[in-house]
Amino acid sequence: MPVKNYVLWFEEADWRDKKLLGGKGASLAQMTQLGLPVPPGFLITTEACRDFYAAKRAEIDSLERELRRNPPPQVRDEIIKRIWSLIDQCDLPKGLMDSVREHMKELERRTGKKFGSAEGVPLLVSVRSGAALSMPGMMDTVLNLGLNDKSVIALARATNNEWFAYDAYRRFIQMFARIVLALDEKPFAQAFDAKSEQFAREAETTYRDELEAIRKVYPEYAPRLDAQPPRDLAPRMWQRSLELIKELVEEYKALVKKMWGEFPQDPYVQLELAIRAVFRSWMNPRAIFYRIANNITPEMADCTAVNVVTMVFGNMGWDSGTGVYFTRDTASGENRPYGEFLPNAQGEDVVAGIRTPLNLEELRKRMPNVYNQLIEAGKKLEALNKDVMDIEFTIERGKLYFLQNRAAKMTPLARVRTAVEMAKEGIITKEEALLKVDPEQVRRLLYPTIDPKVKATPIAKGLPASPGAASGQVVFDPDTAVEWAKQGKRVILVRVETKPDDVHGFYAAQGVLTSRGGFTSHAAIVARAIGKPAVVGAEAIRIDYDRRQFEVNGKVVKEGDWVTIDGNSGSVYLGELPTVTPEIGGWLDELLRWADEVRKLGVRANADVPEDAMMARKFGAEGIGLLRIERMFRRPERLEALRKVILAETDEEREAHMRELADMIKPDFKEMFEIMDGKPVVVRLIDPPLHEFLPAGEELLAQIYELRERKAKAEAEGRASEAAELQRKIEEVERLYRRVKALQEANPMMGHRGVRVGVTYPTIYYHLTRAIAEAAAELIKEGRHPVVEIMIPQVAEVNEIRFVKNNAVLPALQDVERRYGVKLDVKIGTMIETVRAALTASEIAQEVDFFSFGTNDLTQATFSFSRDDVENKFMAQYLDKSILSFDPFDRLDEKGVGRLVEIATKEGKQANQRLEVGVCGEHGGDPASINFFHGAGVDYVSASPFRVPVARLAAAQAAVREKLGIKGPVGE
Repeated sequence: MPVKNYVLWFEEADWRDKKLLGGKGASLAQMTQLGLPVPPGFLITTEACRDFYAAKRAEIDSLERELRRNPPPQVRDEIIKRIWSLIDQCDLPKGLMDSVREHMKELERRTGKKFGSAEGVPLLVSVRSGAALSMPGMMDTVLNLGLNDKSVIALARATNNEWFAYDAYRRFIQMFARIVLALDEKPFAQAFDAKSEQFAREAETTYRDELEAIRKVYPEYAPRLDAQPPRDLAPRMWQRSLELIKELVEEYKALVKKMWGEFPQDPYVQLELAIRAVFRSWMNPRAIFYRIANNITPEMADCTAVNVVTMVFGNMGWDSGTGVYFTRDTASGENRPYGEFLPNAQGEDVVAGIRTPLNLEELRKRMPNVYNQLIEAGKKLEALNKDVMDIEFTIERGKLYFLQNRAAKMTPLARVRTAVEMAKEGIITKEEALLKVDPEQVRRLLYPTIDPKVKATPIAKGLPASPGAASGQVVFDPDTAVEWAKQGKRVILVRVETKPDDVHGFYAAQGVLTSRGGFTSHAAIVARAIGKPAVVGAEAIRIDYDRRQFEVNGKVVKEGDWVTIDGNSGSVYLGELPTVTPEIGGWLDELLRWADEVRKLGVRANADVPEDAMMARKFGAEGIGLLRIERMFRRPERLEALRKVILAETDEEREAHMRELADMIKPDFKEMFEIMDGKPVVVRLIDPPLHEFLPAGEELLAQIYELRERKAKAEAEGRASEAAELQRKIEEVERLYRRVKALQEANPMMGHRGVRVGVTYPTIYYHLTRAIAEAAAELIKEGRHPVVEIMIPQVAEVNEIRFVKNNAVLPALQDVERRYGVKLDVKIGTMIETVRAALTASEIAQEVDFFSFGTNDLTQATFSFSRDDVENKFMAQYLDKSILSFDPFDRLDEKGVGRLVEIATKEGKQANQRLEVGVCGEHGGDPASINFFHGAGVDYVSASPFRVPVARLAAAQAAVREKLGIKGPVGE
């Protein structure tokens, strides 16, 4: 069997094939082929990773499904151990290391350096992960690989910088131990902190004169062991820090020997172990959790590539550095260079938030030529990739190198603004702009902000890393965040700095607060990616993990105390502050206008109260697709009147009570029609089972027993009149109890509800229709333009519609027309929510003006599921066991429920060419479902008010996808 070609040079790889090369490898290939300065290197394809896992894939996949259930930390850790034990049994694909060795020999030739050499200039490489989709910080990378006890001396000699060489070796051992050997990082961190603190103390005392000399030139300098002191300004400090780093190298090697064995000196052993570790990192718990949380399927990204890249060093002195450059501001979307630069540092220092970086303006001042080269290349990459770019770079002794580019993670505001402005600039088309914005980002853009009327003083200030305001109880570790969230608590995750292993806490928390880090720190990037408010770099906060508290300006905040963070301003407040919802405007308004120009689906809102109707209209709804009449019965006097209707024992009695109830609710209809003046309002006649409006039988029994006890006591104490009154009440409650018992049904959701109520009690539907019609008639006489549609629910047989139309709805409309002297143009339709209605749509369509699919009940009927019971008892297991790939109540089941929608729409329109078809279930606000409805011939969807903007964009994207022939799942 021939050996597969797993290894490709950056110059030869097709950078468009991200699934094979991974995102990072594709970007390195792209930049190399554009002629940008990229360190020489090659990549190992994702196919090699898949083949690495092949022998144990089934067992690993089974354990991954267990992790999807979000088990307790102890169980989770045990599963991870089992997964890694299986990975340890995996072998690298046949011939892979032979090919890697050949490429390393050629890399030596290209660079003029020798891998692991004790002579000349040693070749060092980074070994980097990279999946097809960006998963920031979720997988592993190893830097400075190739260093050993001999090559570190050669590196020092070649660079004439012994400090730099031993700092690189120190970093490599620590990283290799943590990532490749999977050793506990805590002893290494403690050893470093001890040495760094010792150096800081000595700098402030023994070397005070040199420290002051440095700060005159570099005001931002702080004495840390990982930042090289300028040798020319502080030779003694430089020498002392070198001594401490050398001591630290020996301590690190001793720790490795104690915990694993001798630190490997053979560079090819290091390289093979590192490649295995990068493959293994695809199954890191944080990577698994990230894929689950972001719905990343194997079709979208399956395994990681490995990139072997010649090392360039940002920590070779103060003419070196590392940074991240975004071609536009990822918080506001403004078209300006944005990013951070850290002089005399490696990339891990920026991402980890270990040191506070400088902004790019500082780079422009210090190295104007490098800055201009960086900006020019960024704009070239932006135009080629048609997106805002996130570019990692390193400067080694004044020379710029590009290490990666990828589409930037942005706030929802920035995503919308950049899409609109890039279309106006001609970089992308309007259609491409519409596809750039995830509809869920539109929803996030409507996140609440702190009410400006609130007078509150922040206790701390940080960087506004991810927008939105959030309140919660303080927790200090991700596991506690998950545990408290499971209990229904809202939490804010507070950390000094976050690490990739904290990601499960991000998803559980309402927001994230850190005391260190910048806009490109791990906390900021992940929070923006998942839409969580975040404030980072709030340096005034002093966190004490052991005491489970933080202190700021004399105030102590303990775990469980409430705080509010404002990701829009960077402010942190004590307590829970009220929030307000922002207005749609500016770039979002323009993007949605573009969406309205191309979408074929109409978008209405589900709204039952005036506040919802006003919100829907503000968000661009073209009408109300579902007004649930039963929501008007919540007021006590109305509920009492409805109960009298239900409990009436004669038609006359029921008629009188129904007339009274209709008069009560007519003003509500009038207000709703007035708000939506000129736009259609679909009113659904009463739908739920009648017993839902009555007291529970258990409650009535408890009342009867209590009344009997009070009566017995009154009789014993000789209070005859009181006893007689109590007896009257007992008889009244007993009658009510008997009536409730008589109305009880074995399966009420399939019993006396919806149209069946209209058939058995036509007077109920008559007076509800009368109230609707009178409200419309009064508005017409006032010069308004109500557009009213009446919907009959739960229909399964066409004769049900004929009966209620002829015996309730049409008579009521005719009576109101005569009484008010107006002509009412009211459409009559039905809710398609039973399987039989969908299958007999051609008959039903001839009796109605419109269909509206109630996809919630239709899903229940199709699956024979009771939604509440299913979701409480076994839906999670169905998803865990892959019986279902998604919850059909969240996303439309296209094969089953969707098939019914297609049949009913097609046959209904064939039978009645004027038939209008809508969707008013929750699926009307789900982008994937909307894409299906677009193709099924539906005329409009109706969603909750806050999802109206989402639906407008999703409907436009469906039209664009159809026009451009884009297939596959929505979101790819």
